[in-house]
Amino acid sequence: MERRVRALALLAVLLCVGQSQARIVKVPPGPLVRVEGEPVSIRCDVTQYDGPREQEFDWIMSKEDKRRINIISTMESDFTDAALRSRVASGDITIKRLQDNVVELRVKAVTAQDSGTYWCRTPSTDSVTSGNYEAQVILTVIPKSLKVSPQAPPPVVPEGSDLVLACNVTRDLTHSTYLSVSWSVKKAASPEELLTFGPGEGVTVGVGVAQRFLDGGVRFLPGRNGVFQLVISRAMASDSGVYGCTGTEWTSENRKWVQIVQSVTEMGRVTVTPTDQSLTVKTSSPSSSSLLLYPGDTLTLTCSVAADTLDALALEVGWLADGRELIRMERGGVVSSNSSKGAGLSLERTGAGEYRLKLREVSGADGGRYACRTRAFVKQGGAWLQTADKTSDAVTVKVSEIKPNLTLTLKAALAPTTTDDPAELDCNVSAIAHLPAQSRLAVKWEHAPGDANNPATAHTVASLDAHGNLIPGPVYAERLKGGAVALSRVQPNAFKLRFLQMQDVDSGEYVCTVSSWSVSSQGDATQTSEYKSPPLPVRWVRKNPVVNVAAKTVREASVGGATFEMSCKAFPENLDDPGFSVEIQWQDGLGGDNKTIMTLNPDNVMQHGPGTEPNRRDALVLTKSGAAEFRFRLAGVQLSDKGYYWCKVTAFKKQKPGQTWTKVVSSESNKVRIDFQENGLSFSINLHSNSSSVFPMETATMECSLTLSGSSPQTGSVAYEVRWYFSRLRGGGAPVLVGSMSRFGVVSKALRNSSSDVSVERKDADSFLLSIHGTQSSDSGEYQCFVTPWYVSAATGAWTEAGELTSSRLFLTVRFAVWDSLKLPLLYGAAASLGSDASPLPVSAVVGLLSVLLGLLFARCCRNGGRSGGRNGGVPILFPDKD
Repeated sequence: MERRVRALALLAVLLCVGQSQARIVKVPPGPLVRVEGEPVSIRCDVTQYDGPREQEFDWIMSKEDKRRINIISTMESDFTDAALRSRVASGDITIKRLQDNVVELRVKAVTAQDSGTYWCRTPSTDSVTSGNYEAQVILTVIPKSLKVSPQAPPPVVPEGSDLVLACNVTRDLTHSTYLSVSWSVKKAASPEELLTFGPGEGVTVGVGVAQRFLDGGVRFLPGRNGVFQLVISRAMASDSGVYGCTGTEWTSENRKWVQIVQSVTEMGRVTVTPTDQSLTVKTSSPSSSSLLLYPGDTLTLTCSVAADTLDALALEVGWLADGRELIRMERGGVVSSNSSKGAGLSLERTGAGEYRLKLREVSGADGGRYACRTRAFVKQGGAWLQTADKTSDAVTVKVSEIKPNLTLTLKAALAPTTTDDPAELDCNVSAIAHLPAQSRLAVKWEHAPGDANNPATAHTVASLDAHGNLIPGPVYAERLKGGAVALSRVQPNAFKLRFLQMQDVDSGEYVCTVSSWSVSSQGDATQTSEYKSPPLPVRWVRKNPVVNVAAKTVREASVGGATFEMSCKAFPENLDDPGFSVEIQWQDGLGGDNKTIMTLNPDNVMQHGPGTEPNRRDALVLTKSGAAEFRFRLAGVQLSDKGYYWCKVTAFKKQKPGQTWTKVVSSESNKVRIDFQENGLSFSINLHSNSSSVFPMETATMECSLTLSGSSPQTGSVAYEVRWYFSRLRGGGAPVLVGSMSRFGVVSKALRNSSSDVSVERKDADSFLLSIHGTQSSDSGEYQCFVTPWYVSAATGAWTEAGELTSSRLFLTVRFAVWDSLKLPLLYGAAASLGSDASPLPVSAVVGLLSVLLGLLFARCCRNGGRSGGRNGGVPILFPDKD
């Protein structure tokens, strides 16, 4: 029983070992289909085995007769069957170890006899036999029937045309195999893949042509009977190269495509010739090399464009005259012109590659060398690519012209009789001969000022060019701009020069020059002739304008700081409605340098001259007080203002309202003098008070007033520095500063021991007040005012300190009321003496007497010092000063 248990346990262990690891030998699932003559490789690997890592393999095959034939082994060298030993020995059949457990059976060129079942076997190295030790796969060898027959492409293809690459790929359908076809081009060392169709239904496009394939520039066309086409539309020069076609036969194994045979065939070299090589541009005319035309003729030129692939090209054609483009037709047929001829110049397409230029009514300026320029474009995708740019040989065009003949007549349609009169001059062109229809006339007006005996150099008034543009001369530019002078073309052959108001400078001789111009198709004008009229004198009796100016003193400045005022009046003659400007001139003495103080222009705009100091400008006034009168005012004259003053008046005129002023004549007035002596200012001071005595706690006020004599100062040109002093003793003692006010109005007060308060204030420009509020006996004494005047010097204009002024002394008394001081003590004494009936008389008398004495003593102690008259029956009492 025990032995059975042990046997069963050993069997269970062996079963467990066997189930945990079993040998697996694998080969491709198959069946394998290969083409005769092509190499074959069959892989075999073993896993989950025991024993050494490196395993041994045997390859065996069997055919329909089931007989197994040993092929080759990794362990036994004599394992090969005698029928295969020669192929093994020659290396046609080999076994290649890829890993310890992987080998590969290789046949260099398989034959039809190699069809059969192939077995891969591994000898056992396991401790227990488990799993499979061999695997089999079927190999079928089919005949090689793949054929690739390309059609030779054209060796030369014009740029812009289509390149068709046809290739025939076939095979015998004996087994389920598939085909693919590919095109490539070799431009350099390595070929470039273009497109592959198959296996299956897919198309693969090379990187270099991917965008062209999406744009439709590269197309694949499947045909019948194995014919496939690759079409390259609008070929470019970069498409040149050696093209090839590749046919491949495929089989599907385990859902993967496996190539079994391939055939690569060269189709041939293709050269794409650039359009520039085949494009020709020719210009034709009735005469082969040159054209002779006359003014008014029509020029007709034809541009012929030819190319190998003209239909595939988009053309842009333009005509050039002496290298400059006249007109152009775009690819879409839109015509744009750069000439001023307008409808006289046209370009049209008359046929395939034929373009006709027509220029009507030519003139001499249309002569030159004409050529046709053509640009060729090819559309690639969504863009146009320029492939060629050519210009034809030039054709010489000559326009023979006869110099036009003109006759000019210049006359005064409106002659002036005096200055400011209007004038009109007419220049008429007649007897015109040999003037082309498209010619234009230009006119130039010239003026030579002066009289007949002394003419001056002529200068240009203005001109009208061939295009009608006004070109003013430098002398008359401002008047032409303002409209005072005008040029006009009243008819094609008649011109007019107008003056709204003649000036004296306009007197002289006038000449009109007319020139004929021929305008080219480019808009350029060429002068063909020029004729000048005889001089036309335009003069009148002049009445020279005159302006007389008179100056007079309105307010004389006799002392420094006073105000000077002068009036200037202009008296014009031979001037209608003039405007005036005035300049105030000054010189410090006769024969000295002149300086301009102020100016006032005709528009009443005032400006200070260079002779005005910046800090004096506020003191200067210049106004227009009448139509021809002006007034000048100088406030606060100084010594530096002494000298001579006069006016310079200039008369102006306007040709018409809104225009600028024109200077006519100037004149200066008589001179007015400012002369005075600087004596300075004198001051006097006075101190007074409405009351020289006050009672305690009242307010005492003193006024310090100043009197000014000399030149009348301007407001704000005098200031005072005021100080108040106090002395307790009459006529002596050191004065003490009570308070002060600076000339800027800053008040300062000294420290005080008294309970009273003081204030310093300015009553008016020349009066100052000192007030003592809540007076006490200590405020009794003498008061005095010290003043330092400051004034603006008329000579220098600077603040100047005058000598200090000292006022007289004013004694202030603070009085004491005697009755008010005694009545209470007396009443107390009387009451005390009367209220004690029991007391003997002497005692009452003593008490009363003591009360009187106390009252007197109190009054003496409380007096305010000094001496004063009584008030309300009081008696003047003089108290000594406290020490």
